[in-house]
Amino acid sequence: MKDGQEVRRVSTAVIASVCGLALVAGGGIAWWTANRSPTPADTRSSAPTTAPALSPTPAESPAVIIPVPPPNPVQPPTAQTPTAQTPTAQTPKAQRPTAQTPNALASKSPQPKPLQQTAAQTVQVYWVKEASGKFEGVPTKVAVKQADKPDATLQAAFNSLLAGPKDASVSSEIPKGTKLRSLSVKNDGVYVDLSAEFTSGGGSNSMTSRLGQVIYTATSLKPNTKVWISVEGKPLELLGGEGLEVAQPSTRQSFDKNFPL
Repeated sequence: MKDGQEVRRVSTAVIASVCGLALVAGGGIAWWTANRSPTPADTRSSAPTTAPALSPTPAESPAVIIPVPPPNPVQPPTAQTPTAQTPTAQTPKAQRPTAQTPNALASKSPQPKPLQQTAAQTVQVYWVKEASGKFEGVPTKVAVKQADKPDATLQAAFNSLLAGPKDASVSSEIPKGTKLRSLSVKNDGVYVDLSAEFTSGGGSNSMTSRLGQVIYTATSLKPNTKVWISVEGKPLELLGGEGLEVAQPSTRQSFDKNFPL
């Protein structure tokens, strides 16, 4: 019983002490607050709060007429037709043809080469024909290719002589198969080299006639020219089995004197 009373006394004393401390603390705080200078924040917070104005209700507010502008007529969008750009026709510059002279045209266009006509010249070739048992010399003009050198002209004449006549009225006493080995024209005369067939067969009249054919044909360009005759590269001194003597050099004059036809 006593213990219970002691407990109540203690509790009442504690509560009284706490309440006293609370009063003291509250008074100290009130004094400090009263004596403290107000800060700008307290001033702003202490300002009386203005209650927001209430907007009048539709029944209380007068009707306000707001003029509404007439609506602008809606204009349909104008279709913009794209402007067709006409392409500028570029006229090509006309190139004026260059006047070409006939010589220029001739140089560009291939011209057919003119046929080269080989100039020909005539030379006398000597054949023989029998008359009264004797042989008579017959000069015949033969066309040969024109040559710059007399060697070529005389070679062509001898080739025709050794080939034989085409005219049946004349003949040749030079044996068939005789060939011209060489022919050259020098300052002192004409040098003729024949093959061995030249000395074969025939009698004295045949030997004389063939010798005259060679001498007269070799001097057809210059009648007074001297002639050296060789057979197989050796000078011809005797001709035929009868030993017909051949002068070296021989001329037309010496032949007519020694072997008249």
